[in-house]
Amino acid sequence: MRIKNLSWMQVEEYLKRDDRAVLPVGSTEQHAYLSLATDNLLAERVAAEAAEPLGIPVFPVVSYGITPNFRAYPAPSRCASRRSSPSCAIASTRSPRRVSSRVVIVNGHGGNLPAMAFVNEWVADHPGAKVKFHNWWNAPKTIAKVHEIDPVASHASWMESFPWTRASRAWRRRRRRRR
Repeated sequence: MRIKNLSWMQVEEYLKRDDRAVLPVGSTEQHAYLSLATDNLLAERVAAEAAEPLGIPVFPVVSYGITPNFRAYPAPSRCASRRSSPSCAIASTRSPRRVSSRVVIVNGHGGNLPAMAFVNEWVADHPGAKVKFHNWWNAPKTIAKVHEIDPVASHASWMESFPWTRASRAWRRRRRRRR
């Protein structure tokens, strides 16, 4: 169940029964012919598909990650870097009367790995809270399959290319016609 489809009263009712939540985090950056939102789309989809059967709420994706290496590219890539966005977003899992004290962060962007330190700081300030930082692409079965197919697959490669991460074909057709 996605938080965007719930009212605060429904979330509060859920928190009376369970204290789990899922928070997808990604980044807005260049991915060749893939969408600028590739890391967001993948993190959100993995989070939603894992949480749905368990009835665990999924927060909206944190769409700006840590991207200092992409400053040479046009905005939003160069201006969308947020050093602490996952830890700030973790604070958003709080309810006025109750806290989601068990949170899985589904990470869609390798550049966000330094944010784990900020998440650990947040956990230290909130006794009883538990946060698991999960990189979807580095899950044991996922990375094993990737390495079996292509040991050097990485950013903007086939492993991030799905029908829902591809940029609009209409844009590419228009660009070809101009030549």
